[in-house]
Amino acid sequence: MADLKYYDVILRPVITEKSMDLMGVKKYTFYVHPEATKTQVKDAVERLFAGTKVASVNTMNCGGKLRRRGMTTGRTAKTKKAIVSLTADSADIEIFEGL
Repeated sequence: MADLKYYDVILRPVITEKSMDLMGVKKYTFYVHPEATKTQVKDAVERLFAGTKVASVNTMNCGGKLRRRGMTTGRTAKTKKAIVSLTADSADIEIFEGL
């Protein structure tokens, strides 16, 4: 397991139509470090975004897709996504406002 600091855990938010719909029920989706655990993701969200209280974290490992360029084949990079559910009395995450 890697020695990750809280600011290294969250890489970027996921901006898709499905993730925007989940924001209505206080669920936010992020790409996270592939070796990050659920407790590290929870700690990172609560430290990076003031006033947030995390209720639960669901993670998923997404394998790389197979790509071809002529006769050469390869794979894209593997990613890990985390869906973070906030409590009802928690503050919203500011980076998603106005999207």
